[in-house]
Amino acid sequence: MTLPPLPVFAALMLLAACGGSTPPAPVLPSFMAAEIETDAQGRCYGRDITPAVIETVTEQALVRPQSAATATAAAQPAAYTRVTRQVIVRERREVAFETLCPPSFTQDFVETLQRALVARGFHQGPVTGRLDQATLDAVQAFQRDDGPDSPLLSISAARRLGIVALSPQQLEAMNRR
Repeated sequence: MTLPPLPVFAALMLLAACGGSTPPAPVLPSFMAAEIETDAQGRCYGRDITPAVIETVTEQALVRPQSAATATAAAQPAAYTRVTRQVIVRERREVAFETLCPPSFTQDFVETLQRALVARGFHQGPVTGRLDQATLDAVQAFQRDDGPDSPLLSISAARRLGIVALSPQQLEAMNRR
């Protein structure tokens, strides 16, 4: 058996020794990285477009009013027609919400997020630590009723899930109870 040349052997040993020393950087889906903005204080914000709410309204519209009987003509009942129209109940608007900054989305954090969503019945996939489409869909479903309709996790949703610290105001409110 021949041994590899010393430089190749040394390089292999160095590579083996380097494994696992630094945790991998979080890998965010490209849309998340593009939608997160950081303010001057270092807080991160996402944006969500809240669609307009439009209702269809059907009404009766008077075509001809009722007429009274005269000496030459009989009384005529009123005539109506059905009119259907669209009414904007709430205008479309852009909403900014506080979110976690990208460095927070580590594999451990995403595993915790996935476990919290599984426990609440929003995530049926495996706990992988990857911010995959199933996890993003679960985040959006979780916060849809009480937050932005976005796959970008809001701070308030993360607090409701119990995976980030409560704000000082929330802690104070809990202590008053």
